[in-house]
Amino acid sequence: MSKLPPEVIAEIDAAIRLIVADLAPDARYLPKYGGVVIAPDPASDQFVGGLFTYTEHVSLEFSQGARFADPQGELEGKGKARRHLKFRHPDDVAARDARGFLQQALALRNAS
Repeated sequence: MSKLPPEVIAEIDAAIRLIVADLAPDARYLPKYGGVVIAPDPASDQFVGGLFTYTEHVSLEFSQGARFADPQGELEGKGKARRHLKFRHPDDVAARDARGFLQQALALRNAS
């Protein structure tokens, strides 16, 4: 088991936050469940997913990920609604299409 270095965690976190800032500039990060959840509407505590750090990866988890289009099979998880992406390197953020999945999460939230 290899522990993810703090600088890699910080780079992955920064890459995700840049995407969120571009797609939902008013988004807030609320501490919850041992990580942070992403609340795109500053007037609401409703969230679309969150960032969580584990020993070997950083996970970007989506509350309604089971509803996403995922033609490349990037999303992991078998729960009723949730799915997630695991990142072990900052390049994984682009390679696993975090932007596209965040766009879907925000679109679903706005459609509700």
